[in-house]
Amino acid sequence: QVQLVESGGGLVQAGGSLRLSCAASGLTFSSYMMGWFRQAPGKEREFVAAISWGGGNTAYADSVKGRFTISRANRENTLYLQMNSLKLEDTAVYYCAAVRSLSPSLAYTHNEYDYWGQGTQVTVSS
Repeated sequence: QVQLVESGGGLVQAGGSLRLSCAASGLTFSSYMMGWFRQAPGKEREFVAAISWGGGNTAYADSVKGRFTISRANRENTLYLQMNSLKLEDTAVYYCAAVRSLSPSLAYTHNEYDYWGQGTQVTVSS
């Protein structure tokens, strides 16, 4: 069965950096569009970034544009999210998600994705 396992979360001071990873198994990773979402306490899950199957097309939420970078290593079945210049408002549980797609178009809403990881907590302190 498909499994997505996030790692790399933790506690970091504002202005710091973290790199999240998402290890995928049970699927042909290179045939899947991948995304990162996050959910803060009391808020709805929100889109963070997405990347096409081959990595040639990416998209970001305005709130993270210029600070976060999504990437993937298809040979290693792994998705990444490099997060720099972290802000207090970046505190949330971060989820990776997958949907089978060989289209260059990207998905921005959570209901477009079929598989989800369990999430990893990112806490940014002042």
